[in-house]
Amino acid sequence: MINYDEAYANVLRYTFDFGVETVALLESNGRILAEEVLADRDFPPFDRATKDGIAIDSKALEKGLERFKIEGLASAGMGQQQLHDFHHCIEVMTGAIVPENADTVIMYEHVTIADGYATLLQEARKGQDIHVQGSDVVLGTVLLPRNSRIGPAEIGILASVGKSEVQVRKMPKVCVVSTGNELVAVAETPLPHQIRRSNALSLCAALQKEKIEAFSIHLKDDKASIKKELDHLLKTYDVVLLSGGVSKGKFDFIPEVMESLAVQKVFHRVAQKPGKPFWFGIQPELKTVVFSFPGNPVSTFANYHVYFLPWLYRSMDIEIPKTEVVFDGTLQVHPPLTRFVQVSTENKKGVLWASPVRENGSGDLTSLALSDGFICLRPRDKAYEKGELVPYIST
Repeated sequence: MINYDEAYANVLRYTFDFGVETVALLESNGRILAEEVLADRDFPPFDRATKDGIAIDSKALEKGLERFKIEGLASAGMGQQQLHDFHHCIEVMTGAIVPENADTVIMYEHVTIADGYATLLQEARKGQDIHVQGSDVVLGTVLLPRNSRIGPAEIGILASVGKSEVQVRKMPKVCVVSTGNELVAVAETPLPHQIRRSNALSLCAALQKEKIEAFSIHLKDDKASIKKELDHLLKTYDVVLLSGGVSKGKFDFIPEVMESLAVQKVFHRVAQKPGKPFWFGIQPELKTVVFSFPGNPVSTFANYHVYFLPWLYRSMDIEIPKTEVVFDGTLQVHPPLTRFVQVSTENKKGVLWASPVRENGSGDLTSLALSDGFICLRPRDKAYEKGELVPYIST
């Protein structure tokens, strides 16, 4: 049995680059950008009026003019207009190109309009209410670096530079496997000795958040059928996520089957709670990675977030989130087990506090709905006390 830090480091040793694909702009939402995106023009691409009002030449202000004849109108979408006389003005709408020979915009609230003239109601300042060309970014500026996660704001930026198609990192093909004779389909009414399948669906839902549509299959506790199915799955998928079948029971066939299929065991059993029986390995010829989690719901859920997500982020070449919270409790964590404790969080004056969630062991599925994540408490002689900073894994 190895400790948590050794297990974590070993998992991250076996990450892979799954390549790049091109998808439609909206399909890239939530994906990882595989290209550097540059500004294809200045932003904004012209001096832009930021208010509805009039545009003037500031030389008129220097000469003390307060009344201007209206020459014309400029609206968003029109080509640039020209101010022919600095004694005059042009009405402009928000988003319009500032007219040639004009350098100041005065909003309607600060003028009166009558008989074809605009009269100032208060002092104006040269250059006001103009979004100057290139003041955001200039042509060629990196707007989105490679390996950015694409969200709604990034979609807008990509659209603004004409990216109707986007290069994103390919996600791994993942199969989620549940095992156990006691499990029945969600729609079935379980007998007293049965329970409905939940772990596989929780994993599939978690993977959907990462834009991975996983294939899911359930296997009965039969060694021959497990071997046959896993042989096929290992050849078909990049990652196999299993729930159950890795403890020391007489029907926990996964470690034995993996060995028979030439899957190299990296480790089996970790000094942690929940999830001690966690098995991790790789089929080196196929480069298929296998995460085999214990079957208890909290164990499966915790190990997915503690190990699989960092593995995925490292494979995507993006930063693994590192967060600390303030512990709002007291807990003794005796060696040798690292504890992953379910917590609810509360923001108190800009500081995130984490309180342990009351739960009834790793089989208590309902407790997961009450928690926001897990804190990671390594074993030590001294108890963890209220006010300590501790690592936090959001779920």
